[in-house]
Amino acid sequence: MPVLFELLEEEPEASARAILGHFIFVFIHPYMDGNGRMGRFLMNAMLASGGYPWTVIPVERRDEYMQALEKASVEQDIEPFTSFVGHLISEGMKGKSVAGLPE
Repeated sequence: MPVLFELLEEEPEASARAILGHFIFVFIHPYMDGNGRMGRFLMNAMLASGGYPWTVIPVERRDEYMQALEKASVEQDIEPFTSFVGHLISEGMKGKSVAGLPE
């Protein structure tokens, strides 16, 4: 875990830090249960530190979230996960609800 925090300290952009931190934390999977919830909480704490709004992964888009996270973990391709979360952050910055947004 110390390596995670050292890596994140080097990233100046809060949104990049939040997305990477969330992915890496979930990938490390340090707990028996609650890793996803804790990862999303840490993501939002890092976003808040950069002045970004709280970003929720809508239940309606859980499958898309899980597929992007799986692709990042298994295929080492973080782009779909980054795009997915980045889109939610961007829409949140515009004050839009993300639950019904198209994929």
